[in-house]
Formats: sequence, structure tokens, C-alpha cells
Amino acid sequence: QVQLVESGGGSVQAGGSLRLSCAASGYTISNRCMGWFRQAPGKEREGVAGISSGGGVTYVIDSVQGRFTISRDNAKNTVYLQIDSLKPEDTAIYYCAVSDDNDSAYCGTWARYTYWGQGTQVTVSS
Repeated sequence: QVQLVESGGGSVQAGGSLRLSCAASGYTISNRCMGWFRQAPGKEREGVAGISSGGGVTYVIDSVQGRFTISRDNAKNTVYLQIDSLKPEDTAIYYCAVSDDNDSAYCGTWARYTYWGQGTQVTVSS
């Protein structure tokens, strides 16, 4: 049974940085798109970044472009999200997810992601 465990969240001041990690177990993610989602209070969950199985293709939504970087280490079965220049509006629970796809063309298609971890809280104060 696949397990995705996120870590690295916390409370930071605006302008700071965080590196979120997602460790997968019970499942080899090396042949799947992986992604990061977030859900802010009172809002729907949204996809923010996706990465192809080999890591060569990434997708980041426009609103966080230049501040969010997704990467992966298949040898460690782990995906990362580097968040720089944090803003209060980045406050949310951040989830990693695995897609049904291994086609890099669909790693930015959020509806293809079918399993999420439990999430890690990120809180940004002004």
C-alpha cells in the first residue's frame, strides 16, 4: 500500500524559505508523475507543481512561478518542493501526490493525480 509522508512545513515570516519533502513507501514512484498541491483555509485544493518521472519536465502554476521549485530523487523515492520568498497567501496545508500517469505531457494535469499524503502545514506571517 502506497504511503506518502510530507515533512518540512512550519511557521515562517514572509520572505523566508522552506523545503518540503515527500517520502514514498510501499510504492516505487520513479515511473510516475509526482506533484504538490495546497489547500488554504476556506479554499479548494489546488495543484501547484508537477514533475515528470525522470525529473526533466516540471510544471509550476503561474501564481508561484519563480518562487516554487519541484524536484525529485528517485533513488530516495522522495519528491521536494522548495519555496522561496514566502508570502502570507502561501499559508496552506501542502500535500504531495502521485499521478496515474508516467507521460510527462500530463504531469501538469491535476485531475490525473489520484493519491495524496496527509499534508504538512505551512504558515507565513507578515
